[in-house]
Amino acid sequence: MAETSKQLVATKPKKELPREEAELGAEMTLMEHLLELRDRLMKAVLALAVGTVVGFIFARPVFMLLIRPLGERADIIALSPTDSIFMFFKVALILGVIMAMPVILYQVVMFILPGLYPHERRYLYYLLPGATISFGLGAVFAALIVVPFSIRYLSGFMADIIRPNYQVQSYIGFVTSLMFWIGVVFEMPLVVYFLSKLGIISHKQLAGARRYAIVIIAVLAAVITPTPDPVTMTLVMAPLIMLYEAGVQLARLA
Repeated sequence: MAETSKQLVATKPKKELPREEAELGAEMTLMEHLLELRDRLMKAVLALAVGTVVGFIFARPVFMLLIRPLGERADIIALSPTDSIFMFFKVALILGVIMAMPVILYQVVMFILPGLYPHERRYLYYLLPGATISFGLGAVFAALIVVPFSIRYLSGFMADIIRPNYQVQSYIGFVTSLMFWIGVVFEMPLVVYFLSKLGIISHKQLAGARRYAIVIIAVLAAVITPTPDPVTMTLVMAPLIMLYEAGVQLARLA
């Protein structure tokens, strides 16, 4: 009787895990990780390429929006025949990054997902749309607020003596750099919230490091803004400090 029971237990089929859970829980070799990383990168690049192609449709009106702050204070010139085409492509590329951000973040999330516990994976699913929206808001904030105030200040400085003529490559590079990096730092509160959920940091640690954080934010603002004027740096620092405080509150909630 005992032997029969053992045979029944031995021959009883094991309960199979759902396919997704089995794949996430299975250990992968180094080569499998590298192959997956390659596939994720290819999908992210493909999404960026598609987003850039769509960005070409809106590149001209966005370009006009970006040079509007110049008004009559300055002229924008091209120093080589290819400058205009290159800058048109650069504007389309930044639009492609914004549109492809959900897919890029999704590929990043799916790559690191197997290394997390089930409850930690749930936080990433919430983080994905929020990070996309935060990046877009940061880029819009840079284009509509930071750039106009900065250009108004920089173009008006000693305008009675010097009439500024901006090279299109330098001007669009300045604007798109602000849009990209401010879009990235606008995601800081969500990253802080996620790290708090994982127990890596706490709101007490963040509150205690506030003085050091302000110094780091000042350095970061100086790096993001490639100009020495205090107006642009202040315009970048102010939202960064508010974002840090928002991160502290989100960490408290977490």
